[in-house]
Amino acid sequence: MTATPTPTATDTRYRICPLCEACCGLDVQVADGKVLAIRGKANDAFSQGYICPKGFALKDLHEDPDRLRQPLVRRNGELQPATWDEAFDEIERRLVPIIEQQGRDAVGLTVGNPAAHKMSLLLYFGRLARALGTKNIYSASTLDQMPKQLAAGWLFGNWFSIAVPDIDRCDFLLILGANPMASNGSLWTVTDFRGRAKALRQRGGQIVVVDPRRSETAAIADAHHFIRPGADVFLLAAMAHTLFDEGLARPGRLAEWTAGIDAVRDAVRPFAPEAVAERCGIAAETIRALTRQLATTERACVYGRIGTCTQEFGTLSSWLVDVLNVLTGHLDAPGGAMFPKAAAFAANTQGKPGTGRGVVTGRHASRVSGAPEVFGELPMTLLAEEIETAGPGQIKALITVASNPVLSSPGGARLEKALDSLDFMLSLDIYLNETTRHADVVLPGLSPLEDTHYDVSFPQFSHRNHARYSAAVFEPPADQPAEWQSLLRLIAIARGQGARSDVQALDDELLAQEVNRQAGEHAAAVLAALQRGGRRGPERLLDLALRTGPYGDLFGMKPDGLNLDKVMAADGGIDLGALQPRIPELLRTPSGRIELAPPACLADLQRAFTRLGEPAPAMVIVGRREVRSNNSWMHNLHTLAKGPERCTVLMHPADAERLGLAQGALAHISAAQGDGHGDADIDRSVTAPIAISADMMPGVISLPHGWGHDKPGAKLRVAAERPGANLNAVLDPSLRDPLSGNAVLSGVAVTVRQVVSAR
Repeated sequence: MTATPTPTATDTRYRICPLCEACCGLDVQVADGKVLAIRGKANDAFSQGYICPKGFALKDLHEDPDRLRQPLVRRNGELQPATWDEAFDEIERRLVPIIEQQGRDAVGLTVGNPAAHKMSLLLYFGRLARALGTKNIYSASTLDQMPKQLAAGWLFGNWFSIAVPDIDRCDFLLILGANPMASNGSLWTVTDFRGRAKALRQRGGQIVVVDPRRSETAAIADAHHFIRPGADVFLLAAMAHTLFDEGLARPGRLAEWTAGIDAVRDAVRPFAPEAVAERCGIAAETIRALTRQLATTERACVYGRIGTCTQEFGTLSSWLVDVLNVLTGHLDAPGGAMFPKAAAFAANTQGKPGTGRGVVTGRHASRVSGAPEVFGELPMTLLAEEIETAGPGQIKALITVASNPVLSSPGGARLEKALDSLDFMLSLDIYLNETTRHADVVLPGLSPLEDTHYDVSFPQFSHRNHARYSAAVFEPPADQPAEWQSLLRLIAIARGQGARSDVQALDDELLAQEVNRQAGEHAAAVLAALQRGGRRGPERLLDLALRTGPYGDLFGMKPDGLNLDKVMAADGGIDLGALQPRIPELLRTPSGRIELAPPACLADLQRAFTRLGEPAPAMVIVGRREVRSNNSWMHNLHTLAKGPERCTVLMHPADAERLGLAQGALAHISAAQGDGHGDADIDRSVTAPIAISADMMPGVISLPHGWGHDKPGAKLRVAAERPGANLNAVLDPSLRDPLSGNAVLSGVAVTVRQVVSAR
């Protein structure tokens, strides 16, 4: 880690915000080791001074008395403070016998999305997973984005080749199931969406939002159309049908690089707008008009996000978004859906351009339900049954990394019981939350202001190419290791080398393996160059990735290229320009073409057609995101938690009147039916106050995700003051998109009634 002196006089330090996908550059004003003020960095190469309320909350996070600052070890049933050596000795004592006696699959591993904002965790988590050698790996991706990653993998050959709206040049943006006004983009790193949307409209462009709620994004759009939750697949298939039916399918230059157009034409033929209109709740003529506008606008794009992913046909919906952009010629075109070219760590910039191995799924399956592996992971909603069910491969030990599945995943109550049955549980986290309170050992991470940072993932989804690095604002505590060092000690334990191994020697060994793989006969020279700067850990990996990336200096072969020294020296980072067309260079499919008709998608589309005639449930529930509560732990930050009650049930006035519910009244929300998993003793209901709003589609209610902070033993004092209701407690953990394994979080049938107080 690069040494950073603790400021003693008033000073301003640069930090990339780690609290959402926008990754805005911040100026942090400090004095005497304290944060005085935070504002957007005006000359940031990417965000150009923009800041949202989350950025200001970094001060609260850094100073939060609930944030863990030393390890905890369970003794006599209670988590108690311990030294780092005591904690790792306990891990070795408890974990190694489980591996030796039960096998490597007896260890489960989960990771949450905060890890994406920590260079340490993201670069070393995969190494820990490989050292453990377990098939039982779970992440927040199967609660969020796996359908989009799977569709991208099948079409373009890489899990992260996700096209994003080129908003600064777009003239028609169709948004489904996304709310970038609140999220600042999702799988789309875009700062100041409001400002960019305003500029789009000022140049004569239009934004249309399709969503069961008139969201914050819909409120600033030119048009908004309600859609019945879960019907996105039918709308998108009908739009593809219309393109063929009206002679509007014009892929342009992409035709040469696309396979399967005729197969898609045949597959969407049954989905005429007139056939899907009732199921969608959108008139057939409206569907055709939207399609014509998309096809005839020169610079246009379809963008679908979490609402299109977290449903039964999540992969199909994600796939059809790309199908529409391809068929209209808007994929890989300025103003359309384009592919960023990240400066480092992007697999679609490595290897031979234009061809590759593609992606493979189903290399193994979950032991109990038989769900196929996708991207090396199993569905998070299956974790409980893998802990509960006896037999070879049963999970007996669990390691969680910045992960809170008890709160963030359906079936949390069942998972809680399962966690208490484990032989050992280890958590790496900055909070004692609803999940980590079950652990036997908790290892805290550093405050973001005590850590160096480079965004590993998000430049792969950014609306503009850039490279930025921020040093630690404060020197970390002398006795606290960085997360990468903690992960290295765990790797040593998993490899049988012991908790007291030399982590620097192990890091050198792993780096040498990586360099040998990449550089071959030049490995010795590359290693020597990386060592000259005196860097360790993630910084060495970052320097390697930058220098061998698409803009890199190739260790002196391109003197004007990038290396870590240049990025560190650039105040506010380096702008690498607007997105440029990348097909066919980007493709990593075996055929070297866009595989527009994956067989699994065509087959599942037939299943969707059989469901088209089914009546929609009378009442369904959807989640929502808010700018002040992107993740559950943000509810413990006073800056974000203050203000009006946010965990409310949004309901259309007609539904409220029909059910006899008044503004502010408590509503009882329960699952419409059991999940068939034998957990009938678990109450799948919550209560929350009603907020009557015409912004909701009739027959749909909305409850925000990430709430439910009422568990004993969790230490989230601010969040516990207004715990809210946990949306996931109502949802059915057995419902999944069969292709990606993603949980179904939207459009789930519920019943709602007024809570009658006892007299």
